[in-house]
Amino acid sequence: MDRPILTFAEATTRLGQAAGAFESLAGQIRYHYELDEIWQAGNLSHKHHSNLLFKRGGKTQITLCLREDYFIACVVLGKDEREKFDTERGNFSAAVQSEYDNTEVLHDGKWLGFNIKDETLVDDLFKLIQLKSKPNRKVFPAGIEKCGRLDIGLSKQEITNIIMGV
Repeated sequence: MDRPILTFAEATTRLGQAAGAFESLAGQIRYHYELDEIWQAGNLSHKHHSNLLFKRGGKTQITLCLREDYFIACVVLGKDEREKFDTERGNFSAAVQSEYDNTEVLHDGKWLGFNIKDETLVDDLFKLIQLKSKPNRKVFPAGIEKCGRLDIGLSKQEITNIIMGV
């Protein structure tokens, strides 16, 4: 039996201290990109409580997997993105460089996974997304502070309306 998608209150409680990092990363993504957001309910046989996939053109840019007091951020870098990473390597923290170096290349790329408990790696994660695609959203006049709300269950249009103050 599948679990229902968590409400905002349930998600922030589940994430604990990591809720701020989750909202910060989601806010940056929503502020700079117009992406499809797909919430997946967790499965009782797994530790995942819910997953949020940010997709563009059918390709996942990043997956955020909610866990108890942290979340996992997963970014897959294909051949082109790995070449870009190698060029911009010095712009990433030692933790990201280490994860990159210690991850083997699979048939579809390197699957980088980070356990996020605070905002330490949020900027690096956003830079990894930028390796995959350039921002495609005009900047919202309302500012970034409204973009990171954990708005589980809202459609992309509802999210846009909230951010734009409509």
